[in-house]
Amino acid sequence: MLPVSLIFTSGAASGVNCYAAVLVLGLLGRFGHIAAIPQVLERPQVLAAAAVLYFGQFVVGKIPMLDSVWDVVHTALRPVVGGAVGVVVAQQAHASSAAVIAAAALGGGSALAAHVVKSGVRVGVNASPEPFSNIVASLLEDAGVVGLVSFAVFHPVPAAIIAAVALAVGIVVFALLASRMRRAWRRRREARLQGSSGGLMTGVPAPQR
Repeated sequence: MLPVSLIFTSGAASGVNCYAAVLVLGLLGRFGHIAAIPQVLERPQVLAAAAVLYFGQFVVGKIPMLDSVWDVVHTALRPVVGGAVGVVVAQQAHASSAAVIAAAALGGGSALAAHVVKSGVRVGVNASPEPFSNIVASLLEDAGVVGLVSFAVFHPVPAAIIAAVALAVGIVVFALLASRMRRAWRRRREARLQGSSGGLMTGVPAPQR
């Protein structure tokens, strides 16, 4: 049977922080002896690579400009990791070839959706001039991924519901932030145009009598 809930939740978590998701799954599988977690994620080299890359994202996520660049670079990588986790989880459950393909689509699709929401929301947060909101947002992302993946291993269905609700809320927040940013850019462009028009008007010589 295909563990749909675990695949969906791990995919959504990978869309936010794929290295943390892989690291948590691997550690729980290695030290918690969870049968549902693929053994490939428990390998020392996989855990070491995930830990190093997670540390990199942990640091970069606190720096607004670098975080935005990091998100752009990971636009293709996070869905790939989410799909790959779905594949190995399905293979661990001895699913059929069709089910493995469906698992790849589910994990990759949920990761892509979560990545788009995460990146969009962080663009709005990173636009803030003060650094504290960026740091808080990054810490909440890290804690959310670690907590959600850990919860999904033991309670996959409730975790999937939480992930779906969080994704829906994130879409709403992303839409609101996008609307506010569009209005701000429109006002800034209009103010710039008015300023340039005023400058041109001041340069027109007064008519002679």
